[in-house]
Amino acid sequence: MARAHDGGPGASSSATNTAAATDTAPRRIVLVALILVAAVANLNLAVANVALPDIGDALDASQVDLNLIAVGYSLGLSASVLYLGAVGDRYGRTALLLLGTAGAVPFSLLAAWAPSTEVLFLARVGGGLCAGMAFPTTLALVSALWSGQSRTRAIALWSGIGAAFAALGPLAAGWVLTQFWWGSVFLLTIPLAILALVLAWVVVPSHVNESTEPVDHLGGVLSVLLVGSLVMAINLTVLPDEGVVIAVLAGVVLVAGTGFVLRQLRIAKPLYDLRVAARPTFWVAAVAGLVIFGSLMGAMYIGQQYMQNVLGYSTVAAGAAILPGAVGMVLVAPRSATLVVRYGSRVTMLSGYVFVLAGFLVMLLLWTEDASYWPVGLGYFLVGVGVGLSGTPASNSLTGSVPVQRVGMASGTADLQRDLGGAIMQSVFGSLLASGYSGSIAAQISSSPDASKITATTEATLQKSFAGAEAIAARYPQYADQITSAAREAFLAGDQWAYLAGIAAVLIGAALVAIFFPRHDRERELHAAYQPGASST
Repeated sequence: MARAHDGGPGASSSATNTAAATDTAPRRIVLVALILVAAVANLNLAVANVALPDIGDALDASQVDLNLIAVGYSLGLSASVLYLGAVGDRYGRTALLLLGTAGAVPFSLLAAWAPSTEVLFLARVGGGLCAGMAFPTTLALVSALWSGQSRTRAIALWSGIGAAFAALGPLAAGWVLTQFWWGSVFLLTIPLAILALVLAWVVVPSHVNESTEPVDHLGGVLSVLLVGSLVMAINLTVLPDEGVVIAVLAGVVLVAGTGFVLRQLRIAKPLYDLRVAARPTFWVAAVAGLVIFGSLMGAMYIGQQYMQNVLGYSTVAAGAAILPGAVGMVLVAPRSATLVVRYGSRVTMLSGYVFVLAGFLVMLLLWTEDASYWPVGLGYFLVGVGVGLSGTPASNSLTGSVPVQRVGMASGTADLQRDLGGAIMQSVFGSLLASGYSGSIAAQISSSPDASKITATTEATLQKSFAGAEAIAARYPQYADQITSAAREAFLAGDQWAYLAGIAAVLIGAALVAIFFPRHDRERELHAAYQPGASST
């Protein structure tokens, strides 16, 4: 059993890796356990998206409410991963992994039976915080237990299968929505969480090269405030009456961000070593992964609503429609490890960017009101291939840029790529969608010959969300076709801005990789120089 290979906080990396490598089968089981734990978080990230139209109907949610519910899990996860990654490095990664996996169960139950949008949002944030305990430790343990090309292959499986679970989540959620109520989607992860918890308890080593350095708790709190306030501010920007709240959140971002940077530069044992983060193989990979994984989450978020609201897909059909994305990721992710070894991270990441860019162009140009399925499947397939290609080199470069005792910093950043990237892209996409939708509805109402007959209350409900428009259509069946048609037109006006934002983000990310990430030979030299020594060189 893997627990026989435990090493304490002071154990050497070579000893731990040698012990872990003495039996191939147990090591594979450990990897399975870590992937299952990561799958709990990845699945939870995606299941809410397919249920958003049903949640809007059941809880009378506005488009902004739906944005917050969709991003709540990413908010809790992204705000906590840096802090909790450092806590795991110091006090035990496996203990944190087990605690976070167990915590997923009660928060999933709370989300399933949430009586209001506020409770549902808080349940999603709480589930994200639990994932912040478990998810960073999975990559940290992979990085501590494997090395060299074996680590690259393990990370490829961890990245590809984890992303595939995120893509498969909507299909499973769509099916349960045909059988049960909207809250049932949040129960999907409970059996997987229990299985992952039991397997991790049995096979994952209790300690693997934890650090003996003290944790910078103040820096951790500042990082939570910085990321959490940033995500919330982005989500609230479309609300005309929330100027004071947005200004306060922006102030928190500025103060917390400044305080965090100053503290990390001055403290002897920083939570997040900014000198390490300044390494080109680290910061460029971090930004690259943020854009790539954010693109996946943003495309899934907008796409689920597009298919159900505009194309009229059922929840099952909408969930099944993104399967090409999962297929693309699963097929490509293991092969990306070979590309990294042969051509380097720079070429592999740029190849992924080309596919993601092509996917967004398909969405922008071909996802129309009467689109057939093939452009939908093609768009998701291209994004899936791009994520499969870029995810492995981004994560592998991060872990290769730090010593094993600080791998929690790298794994926290790798998780931040997914979670902050997903939170920001969903927030930006959602804000643009909400703004474009509301503006289009307002313009259509003002140009309508019946504008004087529409009350202020009805107009506000129509502008609130697509679900609001459906509610008005049900109340006035004689105008149902016109109302639904106007809502679809408004949705398409908003999602065009979202896809353009995605294209812009991909182009900027690709430019950063092309200009600043080192070529293959230089990358190998840098990673070799980083490993033996100090965290600040």
